[in-house]
Amino acid sequence: MPFQHYGVLAGTLRQHFRDTPDTEGAWFHVNLRVDAPDGRYKCAVDVDSHESTTGVQWKTFTLPAAALGPVASMPGGYHELDRAAGSGALDYIRHPALRGRPPWPSWLPAVLRERLERWVKLRQPWTSGSNLDAALALEPILVVGRPILVFGEPFTAGLGVHNIHQNQGDPYGTQWWPENGIWQDGGTMTRRPDGDYDVFLNKFTSQKDHTDADGHPVQEVSAGRT
Repeated sequence: MPFQHYGVLAGTLRQHFRDTPDTEGAWFHVNLRVDAPDGRYKCAVDVDSHESTTGVQWKTFTLPAAALGPVASMPGGYHELDRAAGSGALDYIRHPALRGRPPWPSWLPAVLRERLERWVKLRQPWTSGSNLDAALALEPILVVGRPILVFGEPFTAGLGVHNIHQNQGDPYGTQWWPENGIWQDGGTMTRRPDGDYDVFLNKFTSQKDHTDADGHPVQEVSAGRT
């Protein structure tokens, strides 16, 4: 079943560091320490995959705050989000600002639509590489002191967020298949001085880019075949 809890942590980035060979355990993470009114949160951005040495994929780009919906103005702390469009939840496949050419709402002023079109990297391909490549791509946006939004699943005990990556499209038979779900993807975003957000999205090569309403991968059919 999808995550029981999913949401976004809003706070201030105070520290970031990589796992070391002595501490990384089964997976390699970039660790974040985020201050919020209720305390300091631990966040683990998973940038590793055991599928291959290039089993992790990522995108980095910049978005205006208006593209993020209500989450850009939420106060500090962890906030549960509805798994639905418009709530502020992320879905790499369905969110207008995270997929191909977005269908911008008709009520948006023309000048804002033009800014959105310019800043979103339309149909941007995923970059593939090693865990160290992914860490190097993420770290430039991790400016200490910046406001930060971290999307994912909250810890069951203590202050923290994990599953900060795509959380749908995992293949049948894997241990992650039961957790597939739409509008529950993770992500890391930091607010720039101009108010825009630097965005880092990450997934694994084993996760598919086409999913059904339950977040399970959809079998792609070649043209001309039934």
